[in-house]
Amino acid sequence: MASLKEVRNRIVSVQSTQQITKAMKMVAAAKLRRAQDNILRMRPYAQRLNGILGNLTAQADSEVQSEYGVARLVRRVLIIAITSDRGLAGAFNSNVFKATNTLVQSRYAEQAASGSVTVMAIGKKAHEYFGKRGPLLGDYQHVFGQLSFDTVRQAAEQAMEGFRSGEYDEVVMVYNEFRNVATQIIRVEQLLPLVPTEAPAEAAATSNVDYIFAPSKEEIVQTLIPQSLKIQLYKAVLESNASEHGARMTAMDKATENAGDLLKELKLTYNRTRQAAITTEILEIVGGAEALAASR
Repeated sequence: MASLKEVRNRIVSVQSTQQITKAMKMVAAAKLRRAQDNILRMRPYAQRLNGILGNLTAQADSEVQSEYGVARLVRRVLIIAITSDRGLAGAFNSNVFKATNTLVQSRYAEQAASGSVTVMAIGKKAHEYFGKRGPLLGDYQHVFGQLSFDTVRQAAEQAMEGFRSGEYDEVVMVYNEFRNVATQIIRVEQLLPLVPTEAPAEAAATSNVDYIFAPSKEEIVQTLIPQSLKIQLYKAVLESNASEHGARMTAMDKATENAGDLLKELKLTYNRTRQAAITTEILEIVGGAEALAASR
């Protein structure tokens, strides 16, 4: 049985840990509110932009084609893995690692065998994990330190340039989609080449709109597509950012709860140990008194 001093030290240690987890939960909750507001504002814009783009491309003449929509034989692949800069968020980062590895093994096993799968790691944890397994495209391990559209735009432009130049035949994103504080869903989405997507209900209702193009249909389509791709990646990063804070808030709440349960057990152990020590001392005193009485 542990001594009273050892149990007291463990109680103090667990109490300190519990205070830290409580503080981290509060910080994550504050950051989550801002991140959730950002993604909720971004979603309608991204959906509407994709809907307009879908309508335009559906009505476009055969001459109006985008270089980002050219489907090629997939020989070289770029995977954009989006994680966080920090840990202590449960399985948030490891889920992205598992999903990426599963994607490579199931869909790109042939390309991986020939060394034709490249990873663009967004987030420090992804940079550390995939950096040990091969070369990375770009350095975006501190994107979340000052998260903005400009920092994500650079990553999107690098991926777009790689596809346009033929360096990559397919570009795929792996990230956590934010649903609520306790739920994050792993998403695997193809960024390039462009694939037809189901338009939202409001976009479908206006699919037959007769647009007036100025200056020209081709120029508008060629301008909207790159912008839409950048917005799509930025939206994925915002989804991941909100998911990270939700996952960390949930993990710290559970850690605080577990620390409370452990404190109850330690205090019970402390009381039992203390009671046993007091009982032993009383028995020793009584035994000594009886020994003195018998010697007289």
